[in-house]
Amino acid sequence: MALPLQHRNNRMMRRQSPSYEQFRAAHRREESGDMPRNVVVHCGWGRFIVGHTFEDDTRLAEAVIAEASGERDIALYVSRPQVVLNHAPQQLFLDPSDTLRIWMSEYTPRHRSLQHVRVRRAVTAADAHAINRIYKKRQMMPIGIEHIVQHRNSKKLLYLVAEESTTGTIVGTVMGINHRTLFKDPCNGSSLWCLAVDPQCKTPNAGEALVRYLVEHMQARGCEYLDLSVLHDNAAAKQLYAKLNFKPIQTFAIKKKNAFNEKLFVGKAPHHKLNPYARIIVDEALSRGIDVSIDDEASNIFTLTHGGRSIRCHESLTDLTSAVTMSLCQSKFLTHRCLQRAGLAIPAFQIHQDFQSSVGFLQQHGSVVVKPADSEQGKGICCDIRDETTLQSAIRTAHQISATVMLESYHPGLDLRVVVIGYEVVAAAIRCPAEIIGDGRTHVRALIEKQSRRRAAATGGESRIPLDDETRRCLQLQGLDWDSVLEEGRTVAVRKTANLHTGGTLIDVTEELHPALAQAAIQAAKALQIPVTGIDMIVPAADQPDYVIIEANERPGLANHEPQPTAQKFIDLLFPLSNRVF
Repeated sequence: MALPLQHRNNRMMRRQSPSYEQFRAAHRREESGDMPRNVVVHCGWGRFIVGHTFEDDTRLAEAVIAEASGERDIALYVSRPQVVLNHAPQQLFLDPSDTLRIWMSEYTPRHRSLQHVRVRRAVTAADAHAINRIYKKRQMMPIGIEHIVQHRNSKKLLYLVAEESTTGTIVGTVMGINHRTLFKDPCNGSSLWCLAVDPQCKTPNAGEALVRYLVEHMQARGCEYLDLSVLHDNAAAKQLYAKLNFKPIQTFAIKKKNAFNEKLFVGKAPHHKLNPYARIIVDEALSRGIDVSIDDEASNIFTLTHGGRSIRCHESLTDLTSAVTMSLCQSKFLTHRCLQRAGLAIPAFQIHQDFQSSVGFLQQHGSVVVKPADSEQGKGICCDIRDETTLQSAIRTAHQISATVMLESYHPGLDLRVVVIGYEVVAAAIRCPAEIIGDGRTHVRALIEKQSRRRAAATGGESRIPLDDETRRCLQLQGLDWDSVLEEGRTVAVRKTANLHTGGTLIDVTEELHPALAQAAIQAAKALQIPVTGIDMIVPAADQPDYVIIEANERPGLANHEPQPTAQKFIDLLFPLSNRVF
């Protein structure tokens, strides 16, 4: 750990990171003689092992090896990692992370407060559950509910949440440790852990608000600096930290080899360029010892082999789905006819033959949806068409995607995706159209571009908001254009459809799904004879029985529904006798 070389009040002089030996010297100079040694603190997700408080490398290695099952420990500030690893090379590994530091004397507060988000301590069980919800979405280790509640007034551990100002929804979290109060750190340090923002968060700057709050909290308590550990290739996080003036320091972290850390010590797998929808399946397969062969990386096609059985997959589409079923799902017209025969509720529909008949359909229903009959990912779809001019434009747009265009009666409500695997409901989520939030200064186009970048970062580039005619139309319906400036706090939907590929977000509703909706989704899957599908419905609410089914997706994106066990259920279907290696 670094020892400050300049006086605390000398704010303008640039600090250098002192050496590990200086830290040891500081320890030896402690007059009280009662400063703790071999410091280990439990953080809920695992233990923070303070490496430089260990005089003995063997004891430090033993501390890391003693990690409890189901937890994730980390030893930071390790000066001689090669020696520690030598004690247990089969059990320990060097964490591929960088350690960054911000000196409090070099921190610059914002002149304007961050909009639409407020940060506070996590104090209740509900706060703890919200933190775990975000952790699970980010594939992070969940934390004990009681642990957070017990530390709600702690001077050593600080759990923070960021919530949307208007709704109170918790969208981010971070944890801080005050080294001064924890182990009488002579260097007056502190550290940041587990920064996480909900990937569906529409609120800008939630991560920055959490980091700034923590920095200022520790600064007010006399800490000289704040450290953090970040994966070396986490470019988005590093960009945020660089903006706040964090700088790298030379120290190391060591962890124990376990299933949770596997991807950190086995290196890049051959599938690392697959998209998130293929990668989640391949990762689950590999964890069970199932062989993976990448057939076409660019198209996300791979083959899984286990026990003499091989199944080819295109993301969640497999050999188990027949060509006939594929035809039924790809043609929205055939999907509707199949589900109609099964007695399920669907919109009124017709194929566009000529403009006059389509106008008649519009006049009959008042508002319609125009969509290509065989498109995916929301391409070419226009919703809530109410006049002939817009109808003609929408038909022209749909024809650019498909030779066959279909019209449906428009049904207002929430867009619900129900994932059915093996004729069992595995996940359900409300899909929300892309939205932007005004700040009173930035024009609409820039707000859309910023939100699109956030969605792309959260989904591995799979979700972006198109700056196309449909987005322009949705803005015009609200009296806006690209150059409009939204008043602060105003939320505007910039798409009518809620597809994730066009910037939409998901709200998990699996636990509250009404039995009638679950049964309708299962019945639809059976009618189509499809083993893996995403059934799209328009509903007034997820916990009410009313619905109309608008589509059946033969290749649903399983990664969109984490933390629900979509990949696990998918592999269970393909290889029911497989077991996880760890």
